[in-house]
Amino acid sequence: MFRPRIPVNPLPTGIVTPLTQPAPISAAEPRHETSPTAGVHHNPASAPTAPARPAVQLTPGTVVALAAGGGAVALVVGAVLVSMLLTVAITGVSVAVIAVVLRLLVKDLQKGR
Repeated sequence: MFRPRIPVNPLPTGIVTPLTQPAPISAAEPRHETSPTAGVHHNPASAPTAPARPAVQLTPGTVVALAAGGGAVALVVGAVLVSMLLTVAITGVSVAVIAVVLRLLVKDLQKGR
């Protein structure tokens, strides 16, 4: 009843790339180096170079969008923090009112004796 139904494509569209199987580790040739610097090559021509352009290009539109997004995040975080502070203040006031009422009730009960 709960079997997944996987659609089968009888005729693939586009380029079909066959799956490759990795070679077993035992088939790899062992590497024998005679000295500690045998595999190190120092070629200044093959040294990595800095990219020709920066990875991220900021246009005036993206700067405005980033500034607006940062402002929106600041407003949302501020609203959440203010609402939490307001919740704590309301809770504190209500606890204080309840304490005063209870004090008056206890005083009234003791007075009636």
